[in-house]
This record gives sequence, C-alpha cells and structure tokens, in this order.
Amino acid sequence: MNLAFIPSPSTGVLHLGPIPLRGYAFCIIIGVFVAVWLGNKRWVARGGKPGTVADIAVWAVPFGLVGGRLYHVITDYQLYFGEGRDWVDAFKIWEGGLGIWGAIALGAVGAWIGCRRRGIPLPAWADALAPGIALAQACGRWGNWFNQELYGRATDLPWAVEITDGPNRVAGTYHPTFLYESLWCIGVALLVIWADRRFTLGHGRAFALYVAAYCVGRGWIEYMRVDEAHHILGLRLNVWTSIVVFVLAVVYLVLSAKLRPGREEIVEPGADADAVAGAKDGDTPAEDGKAKGAEAKGAAEAEAEPKDAKAEAADGETEAEGTAAGTGEDKAEAPGAKKL
Repeated sequence: MNLAFIPSPSTGVLHLGPIPLRGYAFCIIIGVFVAVWLGNKRWVARGGKPGTVADIAVWAVPFGLVGGRLYHVITDYQLYFGEGRDWVDAFKIWEGGLGIWGAIALGAVGAWIGCRRRGIPLPAWADALAPGIALAQACGRWGNWFNQELYGRATDLPWAVEITDGPNRVAGTYHPTFLYESLWCIGVALLVIWADRRFTLGHGRAFALYVAAYCVGRGWIEYMRVDEAHHILGLRLNVWTSIVVFVLAVVYLVLSAKLRPGREEIVEPGADADAVAGAKDGDTPAEDGKAKGAEAKGAAEAEAEPKDAKAEAADGETEAEGTAAGTGEDKAEAPGAKKL
C-alpha cells in the first residue's frame, strides 16, 4: 500500500458561475503569458522594441496550437478514426492532446510571417523566446495532471501520481511523467539563459540549444510512458522524433557557430532611433527648465541695465552739477580778486 503519493484532481473543469474553466486550457494560457513576458524582457535587452514579442506571438500561438493538434491527431489517429470512435473528438482540444513537435514546427511558420511583416530576423526572435517556450511547456504539462493522462509505469515511490478509474486508464499509482517533464523544462530554461549570457549566443543558437536539451529529456521521459503509441524498431515514435530533432539541432549549433559567430548587433530596425528619440524627449523638460532659467536671467539682467543706466545718468548729473557749482564759485571769486 502506497502511503504517499500526488493526488489527482477530482475534475479537470472548474466552474466560475456559468463559465467552465478547464484546467488543461488554463495551464496553456499561463504558459503563453509566461513565454511572452520573459521573451519581451530578453528582446528589449537585445535592443528590440517593447511589445514586439507579443505582436509576433499573435501569429505564432494560433499556428502553434493548430500544429500541435494536427501532430497529435495524425500520430494517434486510432483515437479518433478507429472503430467505435467519433472523428468530431479530434477538434476537442480542451480534452488534451497537443504534440510539441507540431506546435513548434507550425508555430515557427506563424512566427516567420509575423517577423517578416516587421522586418525582423526570425532566429533573433527565436533566441529571445527560447527559455520562455521551455517555461511555457513546464506550465502546460500540468494540464496532463488535470486530465489524468500521460503518466508512466506503475510505482510505489512517494512522489507517484494517483490515477482513478476512467476511460482508457486503470486506478493505481504511476510515475508522474508530466511532473518529470515539467521540471526538466525548467532546467532547460535555466540552461539556455546561462549559456546565452556565458557564450553570447546568437543567430538562432539559443533556440537550437533549447531544442537539443529538451529532446534529451523528452527521450527518456517518453520511454517511461505507458499510454498507447506507435512503435518503430521497438521504440516509441516520439523517441525517434527526439533523436532526429536532437541531431538536427546539434548540427545547426555547430554550423551556425562557424558560419555566423557572435550575436546580431541590430535585431529590430528603428529600435535604436526610437530609444534616442525617447531619451531626447526625456531630456526636454530639463532643457526647457534651463532655457526658462536662462530667459529669466536675461530678463533680470535686462531690467538691471536700465536701473544701472539711470544710476549712471544720475551720477553724471551730480558730477555735472558739482562741476557747474565749482565753476560758479570760481567765477564769483574771480571778480573779487580783480577788485583787490
């Protein structure tokens, strides 16, 4: 008897009045916000404009959701088009079922469209967003906990997840592979952030590192899962996908470092000009203050000049009067002198 385990939620839907809030969708939404928030901070730090990441995400996210669902439906078609299945269920994305490989592939197409419209290099944008994508996956994996899906082999470890009876599942305690992958993705995000600072990754290499590191974890976690999947040469399809994508990511890392070393100096046209203009606008109040101070000083000096002129004129009159008085006295004494 397992005395310690992670309990599963009794339901995957929370009702806010008449509005149903599905745990799976909620986790995905949180992941998107985390990715955009962190991606925006990294984009601005690289010299881009605030808000650009969110603008491009408007294209990337819908494409990514469609791509993730298509990959899942295609690779697990028997769940929707097999005997006794309803093909309409393929559109019920809230019930779970998103393939990260399809989400990244088609999401990249959407991001390319958004970047092209803004005149931005896609690799630079992907580098800024890479750790955020990993954190988004870490959040999204908890949607599997709400749906009680994608768990591993049975175990009595104290961190096992409890699964209740339901469609296509048997009650028991199993390896929480959703938790393993969530923790792995957090580690991948930290690795990419560290490596990006340490080696100044650019031209898509931070994104390639994220892809390679994720594939390493996904390979062994996928091997532990017991949900239905296609096998090729004894390995699950997603294990083979992880191997192929890992090799491609490493090849890109090596070739990119040789062909385009360093990092992009300009990631978004006009960002520097906007920064300079913003800096000038920020200095305007101070400059206006200096100008007003100078004008006030000039006005004070202008007012002082007439007073000084009047004072000098008064002094001149006084001296003139004094001279005239002195001259008069001399003239008065002069006749007297003649009489003597």
